[in-house]
Amino acid sequence: MTSTTATTAPRKGSRWIERWDPEDETFWRETGEKTARRNLVYSVLSEHIGFSIWSLWSVMVLFMGPKYGIDPAGKFFLIATATCVGALVRVPYTFAVARFGGRNWTVVSALLLLAPTVAAWLVMEPGTSYGTFLLVAALTGVGGGNFASSMTNINAFFPLRKKGWALGLNAGGGNIGVPVVQLVALLVIGTAGAGHPRLLLGAYIPLIVIAAALAALRMDNLAPVRNDTGAVLEAVREPHTWIMAFLYIGTFGSFIGYSFAFGLVLQTQFGRTPLQAASLTFIGPLLGSLIRPVGGALADRFGGARITLGTFVGMAAATGVVILASVRESLPVFLVGFVALFVLSGLGNGSTYKMIPGIFQVKALVRGMSGEDAAAYGRRLSGASMGLIGAVGALGGLGINLVFRAAFLGSGSGTAAFVTFLGFYAACCAVTWAVYLRRPAQVMIPAPGAEVKPQLTSV
Repeated sequence: MTSTTATTAPRKGSRWIERWDPEDETFWRETGEKTARRNLVYSVLSEHIGFSIWSLWSVMVLFMGPKYGIDPAGKFFLIATATCVGALVRVPYTFAVARFGGRNWTVVSALLLLAPTVAAWLVMEPGTSYGTFLLVAALTGVGGGNFASSMTNINAFFPLRKKGWALGLNAGGGNIGVPVVQLVALLVIGTAGAGHPRLLLGAYIPLIVIAAALAALRMDNLAPVRNDTGAVLEAVREPHTWIMAFLYIGTFGSFIGYSFAFGLVLQTQFGRTPLQAASLTFIGPLLGSLIRPVGGALADRFGGARITLGTFVGMAAATGVVILASVRESLPVFLVGFVALFVLSGLGNGSTYKMIPGIFQVKALVRGMSGEDAAAYGRRLSGASMGLIGAVGALGGLGINLVFRAAFLGSGSGTAAFVTFLGFYAACCAVTWAVYLRRPAQVMIPAPGAEVKPQLTSV
C-alpha cells in the first residue's frame, strides 16, 4: 500500500486534512499518530466539560433544600429530563461531525454549553417554578450530545488496532466530567454551604470558553469523513446495531443513570445531608471513568465480547449485594456494591465500544472484502452506528432514573428498582453469550476464499 501524507486544502482553510489513511502503518508512524493523539487530547477536554454540564442536575438537586418545595420524585424527574434530552441529541450530533468537520463542531458544541450553564445561574433560587427548572434541566442535555460527536470524530482518526484504547480513553476522559462536577459541588457545599449553587456554575463558564478556544486552535477537520445516508440506512437495518445498543444500555446506561441518581438515593433512602451525599457521590463515577480505557485495552487484547460478558456477570453479582444492603439498610455494604457497579459498568463501556468497529470489519470480510476495503467498510458502518448506539444506551440512564422514581413513590426505597436492574443484567449476559460467544459463526461465517481468523479477536 502506498504511503500517504496528511495535507491541507487551502480552499477549506488551514485546519482541514484532505487525505487520511490510519491503517497504512507507514503513514501512521510518520504522520498519523501524532495528529490523532493531538486531536484526542482536546476532544477529551471538550467532552469532559460536556459531561459535567450534562450531569449538572445530579448535583443541583443537592442544593435544593426544603425552601424549593420539590419532593424526591420531582428531583428524580429533573435528572431524568436532562438524561433524556442528552440521549436524543446524540443522533444529530453524530452527523454534525461529517457535515461541519470534527474540529469545527467541537468548537460549536463547546460554546453551546454556555446556554444551560448561564440559564441555571439565572434561575437557581427558591421560588423559581418547577416548569422553569425542567426547561433548564432539558437544556443541559446538549452536554450529552458532545459524547456522540467526539466518539465519531476520534473513531475516524485511529486505526482498528488502536480503537479500543483510543475510544476508551476519549470516553473515559469525558466520563470523568461527572465526578469532577460532583467534587466541585462538594467543595462549594463544604466551604460556602448548600445555599450557594451559583459558585459552582460560575466556575464552569470560563472553562467552557477555554475548551472552545483550544479546540479552535489545536484540532483538525478530516475532509474524507462524509455523511453517508446509505451507511446510516444500512446501520439501521443491521441487527448488530440494535444488539449492541441493547448491551450499551446495560453498560453506559447504568453508568450515567447511577451517576445522576447516586446522591439523591443517598439522601432519600439513607437520610444523608447534602454535604454527606456529595462527599460520597463522586467516588463511583470517578472509578468507573478511570477504568473505561482499561476495558477498551482488555478488549483489544482478549476480545470485546469476553470482557463484556464478564462485566455483566459481575454487575449482576454487585446488584445482588446492593439489594441485600438495601433490605438490611446497611450503608457500608450498599456503598461497596454500588461502587462495584460503577467500576464494572466502566469496564463494559470500554469493551462494548471496542466491539462495534470489530463487528463491522468482520462483516466486511464475510462479504469477501480485504485490506483497506474491509477497513474502510468497518469505519463507515461503525461511524454510522455509533450515534444510534450511543443514543439508545444513554436512554438507559433515563430508564434507571424513572425506575428509581417509581420505586421511591411506591415504597420509599430503591430495592424494587435494583431487582429490576438485576433482571436486565441477566438478559444482557444471555444476549452477549448467545450472539457473540456461543455461536460466533452467526456473525463471522466466511465467504468462500475470505480469511477471517486474524480478525476474530476484534470482536
